[in-house]
Amino acid sequence: MLKNENPTGATQGAERRKAIYAVAQKHDLYIIEDEPYYFLQMQPYTGRDQPEVPPPETVEEFVSSLIPSLLSIDVDGRVMRMDSFSKVLVPGSRLGWITASEQIVERYIRHAEVASQGPSGFSQVILYKLLDETWGHEGYLRWLMNLRLEYTKKRNALLAACEDHLPSDLASWTPPVAGMFMWINIDHTKHPEAGKRSIVDIEEEIFNSCIENGVLIARGSWFLTEKDKAPPGLFFRATYASATPENMNKAIERFGKAVRDSFGRK
Repeated sequence: MLKNENPTGATQGAERRKAIYAVAQKHDLYIIEDEPYYFLQMQPYTGRDQPEVPPPETVEEFVSSLIPSLLSIDVDGRVMRMDSFSKVLVPGSRLGWITASEQIVERYIRHAEVASQGPSGFSQVILYKLLDETWGHEGYLRWLMNLRLEYTKKRNALLAACEDHLPSDLASWTPPVAGMFMWINIDHTKHPEAGKRSIVDIEEEIFNSCIENGVLIARGSWFLTEKDKAPPGLFFRATYASATPENMNKAIERFGKAVRDSFGRK
């Protein structure tokens, strides 16, 4: 997943993608490009109360503004790209599409015939009626353009809340450029009991305090691939996908209080 990695929200730029593709060429590797969040690329964040970058006005401007996919630079037929409708159009539809060479698509179809046996017919009819009979290709892209603006507004609201309510000497983050998530780093080394308590213990204390105050924020340790190892730092994952700006502001205010209480701050 190259665009808005879950949970960190990190995005690989065009040069990094070219470098990865070069490595794949050198070692004859095949790449599966899984990009469910690809079209949720937002306007660049310019800072609090600063003039915003004007959004694309045409479909052509929107498409050209997207970071190039690995598929777009593939000259060997070594990339299979996977896209999804579930993040941008119909959550729960369990529908998406692949783009690959003819040989790979043929093998994929044969596998699907004895595995998933095809997606939901009901979901297929809904999307066919919407995309083919109603919107067309351009209509779908214009929907994505509007979605881009909505996600930009929500991301900016979350960033503003973090700037207002999180202690600047403890909390840090990188403004996401795509997707649904933001990764918040809390400097655990400044905790008064950092040498006595584990990161997971401090994390649990903050998390439980949030739950008691009606806030759900994901613990960074949940995303560890090696459960027997301590996390490298104290992290939390926030999302701006569904909450209103008002609720995000309240949630981050309560999260900030939980952090301050744990660190003995007022």
